Amino acid sequence: MILAVDIGNTNIVVGLLEGTTILNSGRIATDRKKTNMDFIIQLKLMLSVFKVKEENIDGSILSSVVPELTNQLFQALKDLLNKKPFVVGPGLKTGLNIKIDNPQTLGADRVCDAVCIIEEYKVPAIIIDMGTATTISVIDKNKNHIGGMIIPGIKTSLDSLSTNASQLPYISLEKPKTLIGKNTIDCMKSGIIYGNVSLIDGLIDKIKEEMNEDFVLIATGGLSRLIIPYSKHKIIYDENLLLKGLYYIYKKNA
Repeated sequence: MILAVDIGNTNIVVGLLEGTTILNSGRIATDRKKTNMDFIIQLKLMLSVFKVKEENIDGSILSSVVPELTNQLFQALKDLLNKKPFVVGPGLKTGLNIKIDNPQTLGADRVCDAVCIIEEYKVPAIIIDMGTATTISVIDKNKNHIGGMIIPGIKTSLDSLSTNASQLPYISLEKPKTLIGKNTIDCMKSGIIYGNVSLIDGLIDKIKEEMNEDFVLIATGGLSRLIIPYSKHKIIYDENLLLKGLYYIYKKNA
């Protein structure tokens, strides 16, 4: 049994895994002011809720796209479990061949997603990860990560719109009543939902056209569930892609 932690820009996801089975998972708000002691307290509380004792955990692994919190969580996991955690990054075996200009710049979250894909799905594949940012990663038929796109996330875009346009309110992310909105709120809902699904569909079509291949399409990230039901493509939703990727990387290094 291992503890897998992913530090994202909005949330820190904590998963307790037995193999690729997620026994329990939870989220902590990403707060850049917290110390390692703050995180120890929160992790202890989470394990208490999971009804798991620290001594029963074999080890831990950490991925992060928030560099200023990486060391705090590293130290928290080390002190909590009395074992040095693995950190996804240079020097750690992943089994993933990254064919971009500078492989070290590929986000740890995208590395984990891709590792899970090559372990569990057919290739070539396109990974759509919708969180604070929307990322698209392309895995070729030889299981190489060959690049992709980074796009402002759905909620990021919506919050920016409401912040910068005086007459546009803050709204919840939910299905619009109709495609063509009849009032400001429904126009915003339609724009954000159908605009993003059109963006995703268009990029998938462009990638297929450029590569001249069919792809397995996998989406992850909480916001994907709002978008993929409206896609014209068959997209598999796998909410645990990243945590399972962390498990596979842990096993390659344990």
